[in-house]
Amino acid sequence: MAKIAFKSDNQGQFQLLPPSLDELIPATHPVRVLNSIIDRLDVSRVLESYKGGGNSCFHPRMMLKVLIYAYLNNIYSSRKIALHLQEHIHYMWLSGGARPDFRTLNYFRGKRLKDSFDDIFTQVVELLHSEGFVSLEVQYIDGTKIESSANKYTFVWRGSVETYDSCLREKTLRILSEAERVLGMEIHETQVDEELSVEEFHARTSRVQEKMNSMEVPKKIKQAVEKTEKESIPKMLEYERALDIMDGRNSYSKRMRMPRSCA
Repeated sequence: MAKIAFKSDNQGQFQLLPPSLDELIPATHPVRVLNSIIDRLDVSRVLESYKGGGNSCFHPRMMLKVLIYAYLNNIYSSRKIALHLQEHIHYMWLSGGARPDFRTLNYFRGKRLKDSFDDIFTQVVELLHSEGFVSLEVQYIDGTKIESSANKYTFVWRGSVETYDSCLREKTLRILSEAERVLGMEIHETQVDEELSVEEFHARTSRVQEKMNSMEVPKKIKQAVEKTEKESIPKMLEYERALDIMDGRNSYSKRMRMPRSCA
């Protein structure tokens, strides 16, 4: 019987030149795609949340890379993410070997990203989709993804889109109702189970703006209504398109969604 030969598994083997983490990650791995995309993001709103001075901070771009990569892999616990930063090569590579603990991760996403994650999320999805790294045209069932035949990298953002869309609609409805009250206009009561379409939001905003042009209103309300017209309604259309693609349906109005917390 011939002698069996086994490859060396010496865990104490020395190497003249230890490999870098970069060498251990394939050029086509999704983590490189995400890294490249976030390097191109506009993170100015996040940077504005830093006052400067004091001790050095983990760079927000690195923190975003780690958090978003975790979310794409359905990992949301800050403790699990912190553990991956110690044990998982992809997270180590993204962070450059830095190891923010779970409290730091929680503070960053709860404080630093409080007012900007919406825009960052939109940028990530648009860049991934526009460059062909992500195929949004896949079938989704209860948040579970089924890869497209093109075998592109696909990521599930359904829960986030629904949450932000719902919160944006609630906020816009409050702004319009308050503006209508101040302007002495008829206030349209919306039932709990009733959902306005984007077209209805647009028409209602236009009526409020027309009324504002003929009388004085508080500056705060005027700015809020203008922001609704320029930012909120276009963003609703983006969410609507994304959810239509995810659902594989022709009409967004047919969607039946459970209410979510906007806290």
